[in-house]
Amino acid sequence: MAKISYDILKIRDFRFLLLTRIFSIFGLQAQAIIVGWQIYSITKDPLMLGLVGLAEALPAITGALFAGHLVDNNKPKIIYALSLMVLFSNCLFLLMTAGGVLDIDQNMIVTLIFAGVIMSGFARCFIMPCSFTLTALIIRKRDMPQAAAWQISGFKMALIIGPAFAGIIYGSFGEKIAWMIPVISLGLALISIYFLKSYENKKPEGKKIKTWKSIKEGWAFIFKNQTLLSIMTIDMFAVLFGGAVAMLPAFADQILNVGSEGLGILRAAPAVGAILTTIIMALYPMKIIKGSTLLWVVTGFGICMIGFGLSTYFWVSILFLMLSGAFDSISMIIRGTLMQFLTPDNMRGRVSSVNSMFIISSNEIGAFESGVAARFLGLAPSVVFGGFGTLIVVGMAAILAPKLRKLRYDTDDMQN
Repeated sequence: MAKISYDILKIRDFRFLLLTRIFSIFGLQAQAIIVGWQIYSITKDPLMLGLVGLAEALPAITGALFAGHLVDNNKPKIIYALSLMVLFSNCLFLLMTAGGVLDIDQNMIVTLIFAGVIMSGFARCFIMPCSFTLTALIIRKRDMPQAAAWQISGFKMALIIGPAFAGIIYGSFGEKIAWMIPVISLGLALISIYFLKSYENKKPEGKKIKTWKSIKEGWAFIFKNQTLLSIMTIDMFAVLFGGAVAMLPAFADQILNVGSEGLGILRAAPAVGAILTTIIMALYPMKIIKGSTLLWVVTGFGICMIGFGLSTYFWVSILFLMLSGAFDSISMIIRGTLMQFLTPDNMRGRVSSVNSMFIISSNEIGAFESGVAARFLGLAPSVVFGGFGTLIVVGMAAILAPKLRKLRYDTDDMQN
């Protein structure tokens, strides 16, 4: 058996980057659970949950066009810190308005929540390229699978604690106390990023590239790289069709009858399955990274979504969500590692920014798709339909992307 390794946690800046990621995701996930339950409590309309995803996706996709260029041409730590400051201020605004500190009409609260979601979407588009770039500046390539596993472990732990804690607090004490959770968590993320050293990107010699030319170069690089494009496309369409997270408030209320407390558990369930997987993969890092493994784990994710859609029992639903999280975490580690291997140093911000557009499309626009499908097909049929859509996407990728199928990296062969 491979030797247990903690070496990467000895790197000071990796620890602070990891803490920043954990606190920011904790806060954003707590915000998501509060927004979802509050919007649904006021409107009782599943379509509104989908519109929340769309409201966050559109500004995030638009901002991502410029985010990568800014990260590649500036210090990623500074941009990361500014993004966190906007997210912190936004949650403070929502605490004052949606949290009930100010006396505001219910219909106006819905409008203000949507305004906050739009601002959050814009600020979040800078976080992924900053984190992706900083990881490459701090960590050696051969250690990327372990770094990805620890980062995803932290991400999944935030997914476990954030939604469950926010759901319990919301159900027990109401929205005012609940909105304090993301405010405090994002404040801690700001403190963590402050202690991280300021790294400079490696820039090619010559004149500074204009913004639009820089953006076009990033897109051109991705579309010329079949493997990189395939990885992003599989993630986008598989989760676009297979994601059921946006509909969890409606499932908790209409099908499982478990309230906001049960909603928090359902939202956290995928992370419960993922956390054991990612901890094992962090302690025993992957030495062989294969594209075929990616295809198999995404297939497992789609099957789990079908099982969740068919379930009418709370604990069975939790089981399928847990398994989906285990498959998704392996997929995230493989995708994150392959992207680091395939991306040049001077284009990490732009490539990660384009990837964030794919992810936002799959998660947030996927939430809109789920809302529309739930309106016309019903809750359970919409999730089952999406699960089968994921399986179709994987099958098409296996046929149309032979380079991805045959891709294989051995990290022991890497020198740095």
